[in-house]
Amino acid sequence: MNVYIYDDFLNKSKYNRTINRLEIKLTDLGLNGKIVRLGAIKNIHDAVESEIKNGAKTIVAVGNNETVFKTAAAVIEHQALSFIPQKTLFFIIPVGKDDNSIANALGIKKEEEACNTLLARRIKKVDIGVAGRNYFIEKAEMESEGVVLEVDGHTIEIPEKGLLSIINLRERTNNILGGQNIKPNDGKLDVHIRTKSRDESFFSTKSLKIISKGQSLFLDGSVEIKTPVELGIIPGGLEIIVGKDRAFE
Repeated sequence: MNVYIYDDFLNKSKYNRTINRLEIKLTDLGLNGKIVRLGAIKNIHDAVESEIKNGAKTIVAVGNNETVFKTAAAVIEHQALSFIPQKTLFFIIPVGKDDNSIANALGIKKEEEACNTLLARRIKKVDIGVAGRNYFIEKAEMESEGVVLEVDGHTIEIPEKGLLSIINLRERTNNILGGQNIKPNDGKLDVHIRTKSRDESFFSTKSLKIISKGQSLFLDGSVEIKTPVELGIIPGGLEIIVGKDRAFE
């Protein structure tokens, strides 16, 4: 059974036609299932856990990056805490023009085309980034000035203004970084430091600690957490239905 998690913003009237077309396409393909609206529930983690226990085989996030962040975290947390975890697939139906970089990197196109991808059911295991007690699929970013990184027993200080990115997944159009492909299934996080006064730095690691003077770290552009914080990776932490035109093999 498919369970579709609709984000709050889809309640706006400007999305009515899009949602109507989407639901007609899903029905035509025999992919209709239960719809859960985020605006009608208090706790997404409890809702997702309940649906999985009731037999949901695929959890589908319908919305944007923030929808993906909230819904995927609930699936991952259920798997981590379950005594006997059930195999649950994850999928995204991106809606709207902006903030859909995660779906783009997974080769999932907008609305009705996404339905065909769901039907095809190409499945890949994707690594999941961990930051403290939070998860991320795409990246974690923050301002770099004054940040200290602890990596594999070494300390890296970044005195200049710039951007620190810890990347797990990237769109095909800009998937090359530091001369290498970003791979969300290699069991590593890719760390990118870009400042105005020196060359870019790039390296990969399984874990690191970020220490700063009060700066925040932003996960998938959706949630802000405080530092210091330890980051790591869950190899193959989520099974996702992907498209042919994804940014990785």
